Amino acid sequence: MKHVDLNADMGESFGAWTMGLDTQLLPSISSANIACGWHAGDPVVMQATVAAAVTAGVAIGAHPGYPDLAGFGRRSMALSSDEAHSAILYQAGALRAFAEAAGGRLSHVKPHGAMYNDATVNPALARSIAKAVQALGGGVYLVGLPDCELSKAAEELGLPYAREFFADRAYDDSGRLVPRSKPGAVIHNRELAVGRTLTAIRTGSVPSMTGKPIPACFDTICLHGDNPEAVDFARALRTALQSGGIAVTPFRPVSAPGVLS
Repeated sequence: MKHVDLNADMGESFGAWTMGLDTQLLPSISSANIACGWHAGDPVVMQATVAAAVTAGVAIGAHPGYPDLAGFGRRSMALSSDEAHSAILYQAGALRAFAEAAGGRLSHVKPHGAMYNDATVNPALARSIAKAVQALGGGVYLVGLPDCELSKAAEELGLPYAREFFADRAYDDSGRLVPRSKPGAVIHNRELAVGRTLTAIRTGSVPSMTGKPIPACFDTICLHGDNPEAVDFARALRTALQSGGIAVTPFRPVSAPGVLS
């Protein structure tokens, strides 16, 4: 049986402000990327989200971003290499503490928002992030787009890397995510999100916004927790995957290529 990881970004509430339907989303996913307080989240939310993930048997990942609460981490920032390295260690280290206190472990790191997008094309930023994840040790792996600067940095360091596919985001002709500022960048149609994911698994490609086939070899599928349709998408996608003989399980780093290569 083939298998794939299904991840979602969550833990993005903070203070009196609530975002996402995390408790409803957890039963349908296998990995959670939990905000670490810089773009969203706070210590109380981090602790509660980690505890819920442990109870649900979901793998725990850190979702660090730029220090940009006002912009939800979706604005680029010119961090130095040392600043970027320290930012990842600081945020992921805090989440690891919550994970271990709850009887779990930190499995992975997935940069958030603008940091994620910037690291796909910025070699210096990508290497700083990868070196920080390597410094965490403990088998923690890095999550990002296939065939980009972040994946190259991980490969150079011998760092386990999970190639990610976005079920609810559109791609441009280069295989990068279409900026959220453009119409159609976020997919709100459940049938479209599920159908394009199954097509990507079956054919190894996904159509770009212009219809160009884009290679799609991946180990983990992302659904955004802040998407209003996230819970419905996750349930439908998990059901469709399992009906197609594909088990939904946390990513397990191995030396061989991903199971859906």
